[in-house]
Formats: sequence, structure tokens, C-alpha cells
Amino acid sequence: MRSAVTVLSIIHERGKQGLPLEDIYRQLYNPGLYLMAYGRLYANTGAMTPGSTPETVDGMSMAKIEKLIDDLRHERYRWTPVRRTYIAKKNGKLRGLGLPTWSDKLLQEVIRLILEAYYEPQFSPHSHGFRSGRGCHTALTAIRDDWSGTKWFIEGDISQYFDTIDHTVLVAILGEKLKDNRFLRLISNLLKAGYLEEWKFHRTLSGSPQGGVVSPILSNIYLDKFDRYVEQMLIPEYTRGTERRFNPEYERLRAQAKRRKRAGKRKEARKLWTQVQRLPSRDPQDPDFRRLKYVRYADDTLFGFIGNRAEAEEIREKIANWLRDNLKLTLSIEKTLITNASSDAARFLGYEIVAQRANDKHHPKSGHRTVNGKMGLRVPADVITSRCAKYMHKGVPAHRNELIQDDEFTIINRYHAEYRGLVEYYLLAINVCWLHKLHWAMQASLLRTLARKHRSSLKAMSEKYRATTETPYGTLSCLQVVVERANGKKPLVAQFGGIPLRRQERAILADLDPDFSQKRGHEPNDLVKRLLAETCELCGSKTNIEVHHIRKLADLKEKGRKEKPRWVQKMAQRRRKTLVVCACCHDSIHRGERKPQSRKASLESGVQ
Repeated sequence: MRSAVTVLSIIHERGKQGLPLEDIYRQLYNPGLYLMAYGRLYANTGAMTPGSTPETVDGMSMAKIEKLIDDLRHERYRWTPVRRTYIAKKNGKLRGLGLPTWSDKLLQEVIRLILEAYYEPQFSPHSHGFRSGRGCHTALTAIRDDWSGTKWFIEGDISQYFDTIDHTVLVAILGEKLKDNRFLRLISNLLKAGYLEEWKFHRTLSGSPQGGVVSPILSNIYLDKFDRYVEQMLIPEYTRGTERRFNPEYERLRAQAKRRKRAGKRKEARKLWTQVQRLPSRDPQDPDFRRLKYVRYADDTLFGFIGNRAEAEEIREKIANWLRDNLKLTLSIEKTLITNASSDAARFLGYEIVAQRANDKHHPKSGHRTVNGKMGLRVPADVITSRCAKYMHKGVPAHRNELIQDDEFTIINRYHAEYRGLVEYYLLAINVCWLHKLHWAMQASLLRTLARKHRSSLKAMSEKYRATTETPYGTLSCLQVVVERANGKKPLVAQFGGIPLRRQERAILADLDPDFSQKRGHEPNDLVKRLLAETCELCGSKTNIEVHHIRKLADLKEKGRKEKPRWVQKMAQRRRKTLVVCACCHDSIHRGERKPQSRKASLESGVQ
């Protein structure tokens, strides 16, 4: 049987050539694909979260993979209804998430690997969501670099996109390229599996559940039709002319300034030239010049248009009609805003996008204005205000009671993780220096938390933890704690700050290369190799091998227990959240962990 990498590489090549894909269902019999899927999923926090059954990643084994493949081979595999839960959105509303069982997650990841390998080379370059090597920063960089001169922004908003995906349309789109009815039937059954809410079953007549492993790739396949419509119909229709004509008023004043200068009237020439510098050199109302730009991240779309408002409204109407007639989606006209780029800012992926104006910025050699009309990315002021509010009380930084019981290393690490996550996302912004306000609020809150923990003063804590760190822009101050370790191991270092608030031109992406011909990044990881070794890491047995999983290493620390079990010592020594054991040892581990009052423990033991 071919290796998983070879199978995905073949599928990837057919996708590059645009050839139909046949006999896909048989690829689901390949154990290597499940091992690759397992290697990608096991580290996720959700892997230990049960769905509508107690099953989680804990207890994973080759026997489970073999049973799943046998069920698929005889077409008796049935998707389990997902468990519906809700998370809060920024606007106060709730977003429904579907939590699948572990077996369903594993099979969905295998399907996702196959679909991604085939469709990735065919996706539009304007699509950036849920794709390898692409993300929010690549979408924003494309806007900044290629949208110069944009006059209008059209912010597309599809109403309840994931909940309104039409199953018939989606399966028909898949059927255009995937020529395997069994595979299509498997996906169709997944979409109709339903969900449990308060243990009551509900049918899913439309939509793809958010939280499902395969939902992102299905949503991209669905909206790729829209990408093609924009590229092949809308953009050519609203693109004409090679360049704008010269602005007559600009040319008139410029000629007058030259004549005054030749006549020796330099004072008058400088006054005229000042007026010239306030005017665009090209005619912004040129009726023979039009441009339409487009970018999409998941269901968030943004159009940039050079033209007049009437045409922008016409584009919005055409988009709404096409989505309704072809994909059965509703474009919210009220939320699909048309924004004047010269006087206002569009909101996209958390950034403000503006057309910059600065008549005093010139090229050092040519003297041309270098900023006017260029797109600028900004941190919204309300984002900084709302983030600072989390660390303040009545307008001043405050300590956080929930962290006082943690050690200094954990507290500083927690603050830094929260700070770094926001700062590194907004490093593309031209006003990234505004984040100094957030740094001040968080650092003051951190020092107050440490002072409350040690019953000391802010000055004492500042002096105790103050340190410096080297950056590409020089030495920066930070707060730092160092935990020394025995046996010659490197000390653990936690620090807050030390990130230069300087704008970056390019985002740093660490995603895997989607080209499956390059095997690096697709080889079995360490856990998969340990599972395939089929040896219990506790007793050495070679039968009924399973993998024991825990949520986090902190779960190994049991208060009031002096002598830890051998399996705990083994996991703590290796600093791993997994342990390959035989079924007998695994059962013993769960018997030792079981606490009748703990729901979590009962769910874990339910796997057995």
C-alpha cells in the first residue's frame, strides 16, 4: 500500500493539472492517512474534549484505525451527531459550535487532507482563509501593496454563512471534480448528521457546523465559485484604461509655476508650486479609467474600487444577486458598507484600512509624492481601549486576583502571552506605536499583581524583576524571571515585553508548504513512531497498545501525594502529554486517576 505522502502527492498533482479525481473512497482504507491525521490533531486542546459521547483522543490505537477502516470498507460507518455549544462573539451574541466525537474528528481530518491536496492548487489567489502559507497577514499585505488609488471600499457581509450553506449546492460543486459517488455520499451524510443540544436531537437541513475539522475546506470550496465569478466577470467588467489622464488643473498651475520661475519671479513660483502639491497629478474622475480589487478571508470579503459611488452600489447589487441565485446565500445590504477611502476607514480582519494623504512626503531623487493614495493599515483605537480596560479598574491599572496563587514564572508568562498575541498581530500597522499605551497598562497591572502576591511595593517588584533583552533594534527593558534547573538543563525564562513596537513590512508565516512533493513536514511525527513501535513504555508488553493522553502537564501535579505513580514520573520526566502503554497498564492508570466526583475523570474512564 502506498504511503500517505505518496497518495497526497498524486492527488495534489491531479489538482494542479485540473483533472477530475476518481476512486477517492478507496484512499480512506490507507492507515497512513489516519496516522498523519492523528499526528496533526492529538496536540489540539479539543482532542480531549468529548462530543456527544465520552470518546476522546485518550486510548488511541491502531485497533481503532483498523475498525474505522473496516466500517468504511463495508459502508457501515455512521456519523455521530455533534454536541452543540455556544461561545460569545464580540457583539455580545452567541456563535454555535459543533463538537464531534474523536472518531469523527479523525475521519474528517483524513477527508480534509485529501480535499486540501486536490483543491489547494486550484483555489483563487484572492482567497486567504484556512489555507497553508496564507492567513490574515497575507490578505492585509495584498491590500496594502496592490490597492493604491482605491476610492471606495465595499465590505461584503454574508448573513450567517456557515449556517446557510446549501447541502445540495455544495455536493453538486464537489461532484464537478470528484467522480466518486461513495465519497460524495459520505460527505453528504456528514452534513446531515444533526446535532444534540441539551441532549435533544436536531436535524441539520443546511449549513456546515463551525468547529468541525472539515468545515473550513468545505467553506472554501463553496465560495471558490464566487471567487471565479469575481475574477472572470466582475473584475474584467469594471477594469478599463491603462492609466488615468493628467489632471488639467494640475497641469495648468504647474505650467504657470514654471513660467514664473523662468521669468525670475521665484516668490510667485513657490506660491503656485505649493498649490500644485495639493492637487493630484492625475484626474481622479477620469471616466475611462476603472479598477476593481478583491480579497477574501473565509466569508469576509473586501472590494476596492476606483470609480464613482453609483458604480460601487451597482457592484454591491450584482454581488448580492449572484450569491442569492447561484449559492443561495444572503448578502446583508445593511452591513455591506460602501466606504469612501479618502474620508473614512474600512474595517477588515481587525484592522482599519485607509487611503493615506501626505503632500510633504517626497521621493529623495524624483521628488514625486510617495504616500498619497497608498493603502495604510492601522490599529483601531477602540481595540486598544478595550484591551487596556481588561487590566484597569476605575481608570487605573489593577491587579488580577485570579493569578495571585500562581508562581511568578506563570504570572509573567501569562501576561506576556496575552501581550505578544495582540502585538504580533498588529505589527503591520502604521500606528503600531499606539500599543505603548497597552504595554504601560499591562506592565502596571503585572507589577501590581506581583506586589499583591508578595505583599510588597511596586518599586520593589520593578527593581526585582527588571531586566534587558537584545532586539534587532537595540536593547529594550523588560520584566523577567529565571527558574534554574538541575542536571545541567537550561534555565526556564519568562519575560514580559521586549517586543519592538516597529512596523513590519512583511508577516512571518510558519505554515507548512502545501506542496506534497516535498516530504519534509509530512513525515510521521514522534508520537506516531512510538505508537507504531507497539511497545508499552511502562511494562514492555507488545500487545493491545494504546496511547494515554492528558490535557496538560500541570495535571500531573497532585497535591498531598508524596510518592507519584511510575507513569506520572515517566511523563513528567519526558515532559510529554502522551504515554504509549498496553491496555492493561492503561486501565491501571485510569483506576488510579478515577475520582467519582470528577466529571472529567468519568468521561476519560468512559473510553475504556
